Amino acid sequence: MVQRVLFVCTGNICRSPMAEGVAEAMARRLGKTRLEFDSAGTGDWHAGEQPDPRAIEIAKARGYDIAGQRARQVNDEDFRLFHYIVAMDNSHKRWLLNARAARQLPEKPVSLLMDWSVGQAGMEIPDPYYADAAAFERALDLIEKGVEGLVRRA
Repeated sequence: MVQRVLFVCTGNICRSPMAEGVAEAMARRLGKTRLEFDSAGTGDWHAGEQPDPRAIEIAKARGYDIAGQRARQVNDEDFRLFHYIVAMDNSHKRWLLNARAARQLPEKPVSLLMDWSVGQAGMEIPDPYYADAAAFERALDLIEKGVEGLVRRA
């Protein structure tokens, strides 16, 4: 059975697209063909746009191609389609849980990405958008750890 995973951040141009790209590459490398990935944002500010150029550049330097992704907002159908909904930080997790409850959507598991990494439960992926390239590197370091745990365990 295919297991679908949705990564969620604020605008779907930094953290969640990097997580999607890392997950696709790791799943391929580990032969996890039954896993499918997508990403979305809690807001629609960047809908239709490519990921942030800094995210594209840093991901590419590590072998992840995210340039073809386009931002979109989480929608009600996501709660029906995806088996796991994975937030980058606690504000996203709260938003997802509130949306699910308010709209009486299916009770799909909502977790933080770092909950999937041994010894990292509860840790957030900091938003690099208003920072420098080093913040994107740090975010990607954490994303790789969280995604590795998720891909191995999902």
